[in-house]
Amino acid sequence: MDILHLIDRLEELFNNSRPIPLTHNVIVDEDKFLDIIDQMRISVPEEVKKAQQVFSQKDRVMAQAQEEANRTLQLAREKADAMIEKEVLVADAQRRSSQIIDQARVEAEDIKAGADEYALDALMNLQKELEHLSTQAQNGVQVLLQKRQPADPMPEEK
Repeated sequence: MDILHLIDRLEELFNNSRPIPLTHNVIVDEDKFLDIIDQMRISVPEEVKKAQQVFSQKDRVMAQAQEEANRTLQLAREKADAMIEKEVLVADAQRRSSQIIDQARVEAEDIKAGADEYALDALMNLQKELEHLSTQAQNGVQVLLQKRQPADPMPEEK
């Protein structure tokens, strides 16, 4: 289940809870609240797995880019070697191989930069979601802790 959906459900439960007059406290259905918390505990590891998948995809894309660059470089070298055999085309072969190598480097850097940007965006989004979840959890803990504290004793009349 999506963690943001669970947060929305938790917020809805809070918003639909009955307020306690003259306080900032509300009465929350304990079973529903604990059910949502349990689902969040299950969901958070899934969100972490998704982040790890995004991170591993970045590595895979970078490895593919490196492979493609190596293949392109190898092809460039092979083409350059074949052209060098022909004395008339030696200068042209050197120029062309340099272009292919430069292009391969540029393409590899572009692919790597794109993969890094994608991974950074995905991880930043996950970080924001986790921070939001943490804030929600902290607020819930504070509310529950406030409920646990005994009410202020009434001043004695003299």
